[in-house]
Amino acid sequence: MNHEKEKSKLVIVLAMHGTPPKDFPKSERKALFDLRTLIKHGEVSEKEILQQHDLLDLKMRQWPRTKENDPFHFGSMTLGHDLASQSGCPVIVGFNEFCAPDLDQAISEAVGLTEEKVVVTTPMMTRGGGHSKGDIPEAIARVQKEYPSAEILYAWPFPVSEIAVFLSNQIQSFLKLY
Repeated sequence: MNHEKEKSKLVIVLAMHGTPPKDFPKSERKALFDLRTLIKHGEVSEKEILQQHDLLDLKMRQWPRTKENDPFHFGSMTLGHDLASQSGCPVIVGFNEFCAPDLDQAISEAVGLTEEKVVVTTPMMTRGGGHSKGDIPEAIARVQKEYPSAEILYAWPFPVSEIAVFLSNQIQSFLKLY
């Protein structure tokens, strides 16, 4: 008898931004943001400083999340749950920054749960954003390199006309309330 968990045909990864938790120590948050700025501008190459950044980043990502200290995380998980209900597929929520799991971990986990394909999507709908255009495809490429036979699709960009319809419907629903 096979005791392995049954694999799904399709697994969805919901790529979210992420926010720092409200109760993360302010001094460590400031230190992390200062280090991120230095690294982004190429002003740091010292191994010790990079390690300090990675430790603070990991501490923030692993910080316990609640509805109160991180409403965005709570909303992201709710969206993932609702997407799973709507699609009938398992959904793994991954984050670009500040929260765990990061996108590489989420996509890798999804690859392990499917025999066929992983679809990565994001609610970041408009073109031009650094995460949707750069960070998410880069995470997919890293995982694809690790699992070359995996089929990983990125369901992005969104057609602008469909975004406009969605927003118009949202506006109409609120107008009906007043």
